[in-house]
Amino acid sequence: MQNQSLNLEKSSVQSQSLNLLSKLTQIKEVRTARASSWDQDGRNQDYWMIPAGESVVLGDIEGPGSISHIWMTSFCRRTHGPSVINPAGGGNIAPVNEIHNALGVTWETADPAWYRKVLIKMTWDDQSHPSVLVPYGDFFCIGHSMPGNFASLPFTVSAKPEEQFKFGGVASVNCYLPMPFNKRAKIEIINENDVPFGLYFHIDYELYKQPFGDDTAYFHAQWRRENPCDGWGPDLQVNTPEVNRVANLDGAGNYVILEAEGKGHYIGCNLSVTHFQGSWWGEGDDMFFIDGEKLPSIVGTGAEDYFNHAWGMQKNAFPFHGSIVHESDVPGYQVSYRFHITDPVHFSESIKVTIEHGHANHLSDDWSSTAYWYQTLPSKPFGILPVEERIQPMPQFPSPGPLKKVELNDEMKESYELAKERMNEYSEGRTNQVQKKVDRLSRHSQGNIEQSKNIRSSFK
Repeated sequence: MQNQSLNLEKSSVQSQSLNLLSKLTQIKEVRTARASSWDQDGRNQDYWMIPAGESVVLGDIEGPGSISHIWMTSFCRRTHGPSVINPAGGGNIAPVNEIHNALGVTWETADPAWYRKVLIKMTWDDQSHPSVLVPYGDFFCIGHSMPGNFASLPFTVSAKPEEQFKFGGVASVNCYLPMPFNKRAKIEIINENDVPFGLYFHIDYELYKQPFGDDTAYFHAQWRRENPCDGWGPDLQVNTPEVNRVANLDGAGNYVILEAEGKGHYIGCNLSVTHFQGSWWGEGDDMFFIDGEKLPSIVGTGAEDYFNHAWGMQKNAFPFHGSIVHESDVPGYQVSYRFHITDPVHFSESIKVTIEHGHANHLSDDWSSTAYWYQTLPSKPFGILPVEERIQPMPQFPSPGPLKKVELNDEMKESYELAKERMNEYSEGRTNQVQKKVDRLSRHSQGNIEQSKNIRSSFK
């Protein structure tokens, strides 16, 4: 009895620790597990090829539990001409093609907007609608479908130098935010593109023996976009007396980052801006409306200040705030983030998070954002813009102009026929290889579900 009391006392002392990593010193009744894209045939095709226009279940997990980490990397390419590499041989190696098109071996490019054409969807505890519905890229802070290297506490993105700031560039992404569930967690990917894409993924999670209480807050994420924002004076220069004299106290016309009902706390956002004026996209104040108030009780002093920078946005990335794409990297483009990890914004009935697009909303730029928050269930349903309204503006390469009509000799005509013949043969072979991977998709998806069930049944 004395030993038992002593152990309880020691446990109590440990649980009182304020050290961020103190939980690593405590033993817990937890089962760690993972759903992933591993090749369930035991070979090395460790990615899923997700067809155009289809959705797939990555994991369907029985609770109680919590997702602790998500890692993903993906690719989506468009083929413009035949490769000299045999499709069957190329289909049985890792899908990494770093052969420059200039060498004439391959002719393919990354889909520049695929990050916005694919959605990540998460549903908790059999709720009839998802709590997360966000473009794949924007969920992981890849704004404008343009990855930039950065490391924050909840999210990281890692890209090779030649892929950074490239539309559709490949990158690895991580999310470390906890996502609890009592009954069920269902994670899906929806491909709204017209071509397939390949996905590698890990979804790491924990299972518990006891359910969470009624006060559990569930993870949510929502994406929004206005293109263009409804600015009253985009032809007036930012930060001039004519603009700064206009008052905005009630937030009318502000860009809305989040509008939610229920009880919970907002933990931050990422914001992507394409600026059209050629000056500065900021100067707008953040305004928070808590529990239905008509005037905001939390008001900031400027867009750069909300993202914890000053005198414009600096080119750095910190654990809770920073720039991912800076306008000096790609003129006219900015991706910023602010995470309220140590200072969440609490609400009991509702919350509306807004920010002015330019002072008093005078600018008409393209804004898009992902909001992250936790709240009790049920939550209010929300949708997402159709795919054609999610695509970011991209600079167009100069057109070569009208082509001269050149009379083809017999060799030239034959070259066109040979290229067409080789493309037909290559396309058939490549289609067959993709189809083989697509055919196993439902089997591997079901395999993940069955594996999760087996792990759950062994840990009661």
